[in-house]
Amino acid sequence: MKSLFAIGAALLGLSTSVVNAAAVSVERMEMAHNLEGRQTGTPQQCPAAGGNGPTSRQCWAPGFTSFTDMYTSWPNTGAIVSYNLRIENTTCNPDGAGSRVCMLINGRYPGPTIVANWGDTIRVTVRNLLQHNGTSIHWHGFRQLNTNIQDGANGITECALAPGDVKTYQFQATEYGTTWYHSHFSHQYGDGVVGTVQINGPATSNYDVDLGTMPMTDWYYITAYQAAARAAVSTTGPPLPDNILINGTAKSATGTGAYNKVTIQTGKKYRLRLINTSVDSQLRVNLDGHPFQVIATDFQPVVPYTTTYLQMGIGQRYDVVITANQTAGNYWFRADADAQCQSRSAKGGLAIFTYQGQAVADPTTVAPPSPPTGCQNPISTPQIAKNVPSASFAAQAKTLPVAFGPVAVQNNLVLWTINGTSMVIDPGFPTVKYVAQNNNNFPASYNVVQVASTSPTTWTFWVIQQAAGAPPIAHPIHLHGHDSYVLGSGTGTFSAAANMAQLRFTNPPRRDVVQLPPSGWLVIAYPTDNPGAWLMHCHIAFHVGMGLSMQFLERKQSINLPAPGSEWYQTCDKWATYKAGTTDVYPQDDSGLKKRQWPPVLKGIKAENLTVPVNKIVERPPLV
Repeated sequence: MKSLFAIGAALLGLSTSVVNAAAVSVERMEMAHNLEGRQTGTPQQCPAAGGNGPTSRQCWAPGFTSFTDMYTSWPNTGAIVSYNLRIENTTCNPDGAGSRVCMLINGRYPGPTIVANWGDTIRVTVRNLLQHNGTSIHWHGFRQLNTNIQDGANGITECALAPGDVKTYQFQATEYGTTWYHSHFSHQYGDGVVGTVQINGPATSNYDVDLGTMPMTDWYYITAYQAAARAAVSTTGPPLPDNILINGTAKSATGTGAYNKVTIQTGKKYRLRLINTSVDSQLRVNLDGHPFQVIATDFQPVVPYTTTYLQMGIGQRYDVVITANQTAGNYWFRADADAQCQSRSAKGGLAIFTYQGQAVADPTTVAPPSPPTGCQNPISTPQIAKNVPSASFAAQAKTLPVAFGPVAVQNNLVLWTINGTSMVIDPGFPTVKYVAQNNNNFPASYNVVQVASTSPTTWTFWVIQQAAGAPPIAHPIHLHGHDSYVLGSGTGTFSAAANMAQLRFTNPPRRDVVQLPPSGWLVIAYPTDNPGAWLMHCHIAFHVGMGLSMQFLERKQSINLPAPGSEWYQTCDKWATYKAGTTDVYPQDDSGLKKRQWPPVLKGIKAENLTVPVNKIVERPPLV
């Protein structure tokens, strides 16, 4: 998709200090249910006992509806939903083109869907059965309010889980909707360490049937680590994905494999939970003949709107309602690499939607006209309206540069940098451990930006700016621990004086993955209401591997730290023992460890010559 050797960006921290990024002190966020006609939803009269059905989807439990503010209120069900995940080396063949090495969860791809209700406690025990790799599981999009150490980002919030070790994550589902979980270690999720999450709750539009999650991903016939290694030494960008899988399956270019198939019934309305779990591909999605009514973007319920196409950045989710009101037959569901976002694939993704009573066959339908132009952030209206204060915005602008170029301390390798440093962390010494030791000497390579706030009502603002001369490439920017309040985006260079009128402070869209436009800028904000070390990174896996990450250390004095002697510390001790032993056999070549070897050498084979059979390369080194 993109050449990794000629990209640049700049991050402008709108705060009182470039180094410490002290946030703007302003009033508490405001609620605003009816703003300039944007808030068109009307609270439904719900039974006192609660209830959620085809004609009452806005309702949930007593006192909780789709108009409940998830940032401040959620049910406390007392229920604990438990899962056991087993990560192991194996092979897989999702489109029939031939088996390759995979890392799978419980022997399946994608991994099990975790299903819970809003307010439940989720408890997941992870067993690392990989022989020569650590791992960690990130619960993408979960706010993890006051549970920073459950975020699953090794080297930031926890130590990596050593081979043979077991760890239990536990946190409350304070939000509802659709998301996914994935390894945050190396490029493991591109080789299969990935699954989906469905948190049942209210909705902003009625429907009859919930079809569940539908993950979509690019797929390589080489391993994701091989693809990343080739991308790192390429001057023309990463290798081309061979296919796009929908719900873990597809047909290959030669006709092997099978399409994902969905049956629908005339007259029914269906909820579909779409997730882009790709390594490198932004996707353009549609269902021929059936417009999408969008009811949620990421974990945010929105005032419903209708569109024929969705542009989905990596990590983004859309909950949509479709109505089965067309001539009974077979219809193509399409997930194509989005050229408007500079993505490409050797083959598009297809699935078949078939009306009940009709024989399943390859459809003859055509895609709707007028696909989207440009790589955009759709303008949605959150169901629960919140305003962002604007009075101090322009006066607080400070610059924190992000660039892409030679790094002297990394042997002049061309890498992503922030303040001249490409993010490299130690999976055995996470940022939270520094905080627990009251040690403020964070390595420069950790790219820690301390948000010097002591109050949950303080706001911080950030402008992410594509550097002058950078290629016109979009980046899906993911923020852990928060939803980004998307104040605006545009082309060219951002100027508070020139672009202030383009920013939306009145109930702006909110989500946890936002597109940074090609040759442009993105402005986000969030309140410092969640103490922790929170990663912010591009979700293109190859870019993360080359350091395109930073972390906000937010209200460190209020972080809930792990108890001495707890499983958290035991995980770190076992990782240290593993690193000191003889089974850690792979070179360290990406942002997951203290040093790099670049270009990487895999069992004596340099990345530019990666033509070895896939069964010769089983695992790969770690990544943030």
